[in-house]
Amino acid sequence: LNAAQANPNITLLPGRSCVDLVTGRHGEKFSGEGRVWGAYALNEETGEVETHTAKATIMAAGGAGRVYLFSTAPRGATGDGIAMAWRAGCRVSNMEMMQFHPTCLYNLEVKNFLITEAVRGEGGHLLHPETGHRYMVDYDKERMELAPRDIVARANDDQIKRYGLDYVHLDISHQPPEFVKEHFPTIHEKLMGLGIDMTKQPIPVVPAQHYTCGGILIGLDARTDLPGLWAAGECTESGLHGANRLASNSLLECFVFGEAAAKDILENWDDLSDPPAIKDWDESRVTHSDEEVVIKQNWTEIRRFMWNYVGIVRTTKRLERAAHRIKLLREEVDDYYGHFRVTTDLIELRNLLQSAELIVKSALVRHESRGLHYTLDYPETDSEARDTVLVP
Repeated sequence: LNAAQANPNITLLPGRSCVDLVTGRHGEKFSGEGRVWGAYALNEETGEVETHTAKATIMAAGGAGRVYLFSTAPRGATGDGIAMAWRAGCRVSNMEMMQFHPTCLYNLEVKNFLITEAVRGEGGHLLHPETGHRYMVDYDKERMELAPRDIVARANDDQIKRYGLDYVHLDISHQPPEFVKEHFPTIHEKLMGLGIDMTKQPIPVVPAQHYTCGGILIGLDARTDLPGLWAAGECTESGLHGANRLASNSLLECFVFGEAAAKDILENWDDLSDPPAIKDWDESRVTHSDEEVVIKQNWTEIRRFMWNYVGIVRTTKRLERAAHRIKLLREEVDDYYGHFRVTTDLIELRNLLQSAELIVKSALVRHESRGLHYTLDYPETDSEARDTVLVP
């Protein structure tokens, strides 16, 4: 960030929330070709929607983790880039492939944070919080807590849903206290601040959404379906992760495709046209909202039913229930969006709902279990691997 601020060729515009991509449809002279010319962005300080035009636009807006009740993603990870690109006309792929980390701290008062897999690697046990049963023996007898991430996450999820639990226990208190403090100083310090001494007590944990492996479909040059729009990072489906991300490959998705986008734009800069005259954002038919509670209610409802119906273990019936709720909420959110001035909360709610819809649609299309998508109705894996591609 400091390097970007010091670079005279870079202008940072903090305190903005992008509303939508600018395309030929927004030109003073209408064009339906789908060419992207920049973005409309809400200035959070003034409340005005600004028009930012460009010869080339790169989408690097992160994933959609906050679609779920429990997530390691930051508050703003509401699938904004994926939703904006979809509305503009981009295909999205493999949105059903949501990675869940097996062990995230359960605490409703503070932001969820990961309890590293190294705790299990150093001998931590997963226990039923009421009976003390070390239940991984029932799911992977040989590897127990050292089974792959998706298997452990499914086991934790199954225990919580089967027995109506809020969380399960991760216990490493049987190891010497100095060993625990030496190996996990940061986690120990954080937990002590919350009144949990991991050298003496089990840690309450839940699985949590961790990474969005699907997204905007891009090529090796980071180009999307729309001229003028490139994309990189977690908002994309680059083909790098397949059906399950390996640790640290998220860095590759950012760095490799970020550089690919920059290189492709530079090589073709002289051939890129200057933006045409673009219409200003039209607020002539909207007013200030007097019902902010609607946003909070819908935000909470989406995250809860996505967690319960479209989480780690899925069924067709649960997915259909989620799709039905999305349809009802779509009418409410679209009506609200059409009548009131945009705010950051409204922008994120709209994108959260769009991302949820894409996840559910993709999951319903895939009639098999593969990688991060596990459904009880289709537990087997097909012999041929296929991408799920949705077209606007």
